[in-house]
Amino acid sequence: MGFHEGELSVLFTDDKRMAELNHRYLKRQGPTNVLAFPMLSGSPPPFPSGMLGDVVISVDTAISESRELGEPLLRTVDRLLIHGILHLLGYGHEVSPKQAQRMTQEEIRLMTLVMEE
Repeated sequence: MGFHEGELSVLFTDDKRMAELNHRYLKRQGPTNVLAFPMLSGSPPPFPSGMLGDVVISVDTAISESRELGEPLLRTVDRLLIHGILHLLGYGHEVSPKQAQRMTQEEIRLMTLVMEE
């Protein structure tokens, strides 16, 4: 993805804390599975070694999704982490259907790479 030396922080939390973060920063009610907070708004960092930002994953929601989808928990967490990182890199799924499709395609590509390891 072009960020070989990029840095990010990952926080694993519960639904209660996730709901607080979701409300505080996005003005949305309730928990969500993943939140991403880019270090710079608008575009990815200009340097390949820059701090990308923060990804927050709700373990409670990840467990629920894992059960619902019938996939191993680690795969669910990988998927959520990839989703969050893509948001840090400027991908979005709420902007337009075209952008959502682009993001989904990149998630699938990256999940394929993760599953090969």
